[in-house]
Order: sequence, then C-alpha cells, then structure tokens
Amino acid sequence: MQNLDSQKLSETLAFIQSKTSIRPFAGIILGSGLGGLVEALDISLSLSYEEIPHFPVSTVKGHGGKLLFGTLNGKQVVMLSGRFHYYEGYTMQETTFPVRVMHALGAELLMVSNAAGGMHPEFHVGDLMIINDHINLFPEHPLRGKNDEKYGPRFPDMTEPYQLNLVKQAKQIAENNSIKLFEGVYIGLQGPTFETKAEYKWLHVIGGDAVGMSTVPEVIVAIHCGMKVFGMSVITDLGIREEMNTITHEEVLEAANAAAPKMAFIFKELLGQL
Repeated sequence: MQNLDSQKLSETLAFIQSKTSIRPFAGIILGSGLGGLVEALDISLSLSYEEIPHFPVSTVKGHGGKLLFGTLNGKQVVMLSGRFHYYEGYTMQETTFPVRVMHALGAELLMVSNAAGGMHPEFHVGDLMIINDHINLFPEHPLRGKNDEKYGPRFPDMTEPYQLNLVKQAKQIAENNSIKLFEGVYIGLQGPTFETKAEYKWLHVIGGDAVGMSTVPEVIVAIHCGMKVFGMSVITDLGIREEMNTITHEEVLEAANAAAPKMAFIFKELLGQL
C-alpha cells in the first residue's frame, strides 16, 4: 500500500493557497449527474483537476473535473465537481486524496452525494435517501498501512460516521418543504459492473437500502481526519424487483439530474443552518 505522501499534500496545498485565501467551512463532493448544486454556488475560483499538482482526474461521464471555491448560502465551501473511483484504477489513497486536501484547507464538514441502486421495497427511481450508516465491501481500505498520527488515529471510531444531528436537521428541512425523503444504509462496492439480481437481493438481506461504487472510502478518510459527515443518495435504479430492467449509465445520469434540484436545496438549506 502507498501511504499518504505528506510532501505531495504540502505541494498541492501550496498551489491552491497561492490562488485563494478562502478557508472553507465545508467540503462538498458531487456524484454522477448531481452537478446541479454548482449552479447554486457563488464561485470565486475554479481550478481544473489537470492543473492541480498530484490531483487525480475524473474519467467517468457525468462527472465534472473542477475544484470550485465559493459561497453557498452564506458559508464558504470547496466543491469537488466530479469524484474519483477505485474502479477507475486509482489507489484508495489517490481516490481519497481530495478529502485530505479539503480538510487541510480548513473544512470541518464533508457533504457527499451519489447516485445509487435502490433495494428498499418502497423506493422509486428519483427518490432521495439520507445515508445514516454504511457497509464497506470494498476490497481495499484507504487506511491500510502505516498510520501517521498527525493525520488521524490508528483505529478511528465508526460508531456514527454520518452525523445523526445533521440527519435530523435535513429531515426537518425536507418535511417543511414537502420533499419526500428516506433514510437508510448505503453499501459501497468496487464496481464498475452494476449488480446482478442475486447480488442486489443479498445486499438487501445483509442490511443495505442502497448500493453504489463510491462514498465509503471518502467518508472513512473524513472520519480519520476528524471531520463531520453528511451524505445523500439519489435512487437512480431499482435492483430487487422481479421486473428489473437492464441498467445503463445514461439512465442513471437522467434520474440523477431529475432529482438533483431537490438534493441541492436540502444541501443548501442545511449549510445555512450550521
């Protein structure tokens, strides 16, 4: 395993801080088709991933490729418009490097979004689910290897990876604005294949409500850093119905784009209350 390279982190920070003096309160990671939140951001700086030293580059359709700084509902934020996945060939450390950068820039909160397959019988395509816990089924772990205590503890506590007080606040925002909202457990898998019918059923049996190919490694690293975390999934396909159809990435993006405004509203309102 390749440990976090503190020299690379320092060089990345030096470059970013030469461009902006913003000290963000929150870091936001946007998933497939969920770039609509960018429209609500009052952008003060946009950096393409290619120009940032040691930054990975998004290779998946539906993911932007910019690190954005700006104000969202009165709060300074840094936003990852397009994330990085283990299935793209990156190491876990490369996949989660932007979370380290966000924290080092000053972010105390990580807000993550994703497109996910639904396994709860009440779910429909386009529903929103607040993540209240996760199950990690990735074949690699972002914290494996020698631990550097200056970045976080050897054995981070994962009792409450998603802040339950933030879950409660988000549910109240949704209720006040007549937005249908679920909460549940997200399962993270390597990908890049969508799950088989049998896999969907098994994942539901072991406690999952939604499944995807991201988020979990980012959240683990955020907890390791001492950040608070809030996460939401857009249900873009259904995996446990007998009439389950063939799933395409284009359909996932279409469903995510349709639900994105509601998710963006909740993120924005929640930030404003913190």
